[in-house]
Amino acid sequence: MIPPVVDADWWRAHRDSVVLADVRWYLDDRSGRAAYDAGHLPGAVFVDLDRWLAAHGSPDDGRHPLPAPEVFAEGMAQLGIGDDATVLAYDDAGGVIAARLVWMLRATGRDAALLDGGLTAYDGPLEVETPPRPPAAFTPRPWPVDRLAGIDDAADPGNVVLDARDWARYRGETEPVDPRPGHIPGARNLPCRSNLDERGRFLAPDRLRERFAAVGVAAGSDVVSYCGSGVTACHNLLALEVAGFGPGRLYPGSWSQYSSNPDLPVAVGD
Repeated sequence: MIPPVVDADWWRAHRDSVVLADVRWYLDDRSGRAAYDAGHLPGAVFVDLDRWLAAHGSPDDGRHPLPAPEVFAEGMAQLGIGDDATVLAYDDAGGVIAARLVWMLRATGRDAALLDGGLTAYDGPLEVETPPRPPAAFTPRPWPVDRLAGIDDAADPGNVVLDARDWARYRGETEPVDPRPGHIPGARNLPCRSNLDERGRFLAPDRLRERFAAVGVAAGSDVVSYCGSGVTACHNLLALEVAGFGPGRLYPGSWSQYSSNPDLPVAVGD
């Protein structure tokens, strides 16, 4: 399997053998599709997060629960992504959205990586009209239970539970979308955007290891990653691999599910 994050040099060397996937999506309701239509990397297909990478949200399941494997497979097949494809995904936010597609593909045994730097990794002209790829065969595979966590796992003090949201949301100073402010008691804050340097590229593996060690991750740790709705949490899981740790587990319901249950305790502040 290819590394979870590759740079533009890798892309140029393998350009004819990868499928580029544009996974732009915005919390403020801007249209990722409109951004793609206005200009995208040459040859890229647009992957609609709400349609293909998540099921319909609810308080019981969270805002972006994982889709049924059959739905994910239908979407990939329609976009021309087959079982044997190598997918290189990007967005315009350092990969924090595109990480969801990369995690889903890698978790089910497919070759996929983030393009380090995303849209800014390419200095040529963007494309506005890309012919559709022919449909491909993509086999539904169940989400592996060993890569997933639930509410009980996220509340288990025996796990290293990482909150990928920004500091203000973790502390409960603001909460723009979910029912209650704060974080899961015992969780440590590791904002996913801090995995990146000032140019929007991933930090070197040794610096990422230092970041993870600072919040209690060590060799053999059982790491559970969550965020608002299970999307940007995938960025921390990919960074965990880049740093040389195990794959960790995703809590798909994340804070949107947890905070919807008034019976569950909430922590605020540090």
